[in-house]
Amino acid sequence: MQQSLTVAASEGRVISLAQAEAAAREHQPTLRSAQAGTDAARARVDQSFSSFLPQVNANASYTVGTSNRDVIQAVPGSPTGVVSNSTRRFSGGVSANQLLYDFGRTSGRYNASKESAGAQENSQQQVLQDVLRDVRTAYFNVLTQKALLGVARETLQSEEARLGQVNASVQVGTRPEIDLLQQRTAKANAQVQLIRAQNAYATAKAQLNQTMGVETSSDYTVQDVTVAALAGEDEALDALVLRALESRPDVAARERQVRAQELQVKVTKGGHWPSLSATGNVSDVGENPFNGATLSASGGLSLSWALFQGGLVNAQTREANANLRDIEAQKDALRQQVRLQVEQARLAVVANREALTAADEAQVNARERLRLAEGRYRAGVGNIIEVSDAQVAFTNAAAQQVQATYALATSRAELARAVGTVELSTVASAR
Repeated sequence: MQQSLTVAASEGRVISLAQAEAAAREHQPTLRSAQAGTDAARARVDQSFSSFLPQVNANASYTVGTSNRDVIQAVPGSPTGVVSNSTRRFSGGVSANQLLYDFGRTSGRYNASKESAGAQENSQQQVLQDVLRDVRTAYFNVLTQKALLGVARETLQSEEARLGQVNASVQVGTRPEIDLLQQRTAKANAQVQLIRAQNAYATAKAQLNQTMGVETSSDYTVQDVTVAALAGEDEALDALVLRALESRPDVAARERQVRAQELQVKVTKGGHWPSLSATGNVSDVGENPFNGATLSASGGLSLSWALFQGGLVNAQTREANANLRDIEAQKDALRQQVRLQVEQARLAVVANREALTAADEAQVNARERLRLAEGRYRAGVGNIIEVSDAQVAFTNAAAQQVQATYALATSRAELARAVGTVELSTVASAR
């Protein structure tokens, strides 16, 4: 019991679901990774666009050399002389190339890169929705374990109070000693359940930290919330699936990947055709770069056409078409997966709503049964086993009610993710 009080005292701060989601948006590594992927995709778009602009190159060199040769002197008998000559040479130039037309290959690569970047942006949004779903699931699990910890504490308090009553009855001889042993066992079992509940609660908060992407202590508690019904959660399955296909970022990403690959197929086929460019060159050759007399300039048009490459373009086209079929198959598989996810989440919401109603009724009945069992025991017409069974039934019913409550919240969070809804309507509540 002292340990449970210590745990409660260490929870100095309270975090809300909104704060947990904000922490995940800021710290979750998977979101940073997705953002980096988007930035890289945008950079590839700029790389593709660079092919539309002039390509300018400059080069320069400066060399110094010497040459020696023997010279016979004019006076007979005099020694042979050596004459040294030095040379200096500078060369430099600037060349430019501007693509004029290549049958859509450059524009196709540019448009394909834009579609790929858009697909990556959609994928980043899907990662965000997955992260929020994980945070919400972990948050509701913390609430579940927190409530179960409360049930375990309440049960232990009841067993301790009952132990005092049974002990007093045994002391005065109105109850047999076996009742005292039975009640001591019940109290010990309640202590075990409390220890397990404390461990489950601490573990749940550690898991919440991980989904938020934070490395900090778990000296906090979470604010209880009630998740409102999603708009349209009772709609027909086909309507929900259509809504999901229109809203989910991963579906949009797959569509853009298909369009990018279709453009890539056209780009690859364009390898059969020539490319036309305009070229220009300015060069200077002489002893130094300031000798303007040697400056020259030229310009013209350049046509490049690979007439035969050993079937390379045809093979690349077959590969591009195969990749397109692969992406289209993945798109169809995703549509089927979306339908399954929506249907499973919808069925879970319906089942958990009904389960919560039944759990509420079961808890009411179990509480009344425990009240009657305790009254019968005090009146001397019931036995301790009847009371223990009633206590176990009430504890189980209370735990079942807690689990049903947050199972419904979790299933609604899953349905929101399945249909592509980012926001989840919640109301703070006291529990």
